[in-house]
Amino acid sequence: MVKRVGAIPVWAVVAVVALSACGDGGGASDATSATGPIDVWLSNNEQEIAWGEKIIEQWNRENPDQEVSYQEIPAGESSEAVIQAAITAGNAPCLIWNVAPAAVPQFQRAGGLVALDSFEGGVDYARERLGGRLDQYVSPDGQLYQMPWKSNPVMIIYNKELFEQAGIDPENPPLATYEEFFRTAQTLNEELGIAAIWPSADQTFFQAWFDYYPTFIAASGGEQLVENGEAQFNSDVGVQVGEFWRSLYDAGLIPRESAPGDAFGEEQSAMSIVGPWAVAVYEDIDWGVVPVPTPEGTPSEEIYTFSDAKSTAIFTACENQRTAFEFMKFATSEEADRMLLEETGQMPLRDGLMEIYGDYFDQNPLYATFAEQAERTVEVPNVENSIEMWQRFRDAYTTAVIFGREPVSEAFSAAARDIEELVGKSGQ
Repeated sequence: MVKRVGAIPVWAVVAVVALSACGDGGGASDATSATGPIDVWLSNNEQEIAWGEKIIEQWNRENPDQEVSYQEIPAGESSEAVIQAAITAGNAPCLIWNVAPAAVPQFQRAGGLVALDSFEGGVDYARERLGGRLDQYVSPDGQLYQMPWKSNPVMIIYNKELFEQAGIDPENPPLATYEEFFRTAQTLNEELGIAAIWPSADQTFFQAWFDYYPTFIAASGGEQLVENGEAQFNSDVGVQVGEFWRSLYDAGLIPRESAPGDAFGEEQSAMSIVGPWAVAVYEDIDWGVVPVPTPEGTPSEEIYTFSDAKSTAIFTACENQRTAFEFMKFATSEEADRMLLEETGQMPLRDGLMEIYGDYFDQNPLYATFAEQAERTVEVPNVENSIEMWQRFRDAYTTAVIFGREPVSEAFSAAARDIEELVGKSGQ
């Protein structure tokens, strides 16, 4: 039987703290060899809870002296804020199955995370799972503080019925190049009077992951926003990507405000930029999926995109860290990942998805395209002040691209200078 702990209110998480702890965390201690009961937090996503309950029940049946109990992540301003508060309070759970890679640097800096290097075979296990892509998740100090778990590779979906109504081939839509995408967007707007695509105009830092960043990754051949402490988005390619999005706003093909509801689901827009979670959400719409556009139409099998990944991590407040590590491996096995696919439709972050789970994708062809794309994903940079970095970029993007108040090249250059100071040449 799975033990589900009652929800902890946010005030209980933060009540015992006023100051954040500092330090690198991750050092080896007696806790790394200790076994016994542990507690974990799961996302409040219904499908992920169903997955978690099955995995925990199986573990508890096989390991009665190392029982796992769970609760949903407490409600708060954001999961990151709640986790940070729990770290500061010293009452974080042993494992959390909803850790944003962008937040790992701040959790690490607060001394909240245990490096997988602390466990024999920890990093080797992660590398066997993820291959060369694991390097994107290693922190600047050379250690690994997260186990990459799942991804939602970002692609473009389009409403086939609306495309047909606008006189556009719904089976082979011209969306590969910037020029094709712009002309198709014009046709949709002129013929149907709706937005071609409607990404959020919200200024929150992570919104850049669902308009600019995947297209920058694709156009640059797989670069991150920042590499070796140096901004990449102010390059000729990076500015060209910004100009592409600005052209859509300037032509009135994207509204300059956020949609009041689900624009794609309510047919207020003909396209959306999403991950494989869309398969279940839009099951009543006949839609197709293509990679994000590139300047000259890079072949689809060569296009990289944003991973929109979540990791799991072991927290230093955990007393029985060996059990936490063993449960982490148990819940990221091939069997557990199959269950994740079946329960949620989200892509396990492991090499060879199409080969390992070919039967699943044969039976669920809409997911297959996302699975193919999942082999070519790029993560957010693992750098100091990661969230502040993304917020500074989003501010510049909002000003120059969405509202067109200054040239893209000038806004990006100014943001690059600020961001390079923020990240402090991380990784060098």
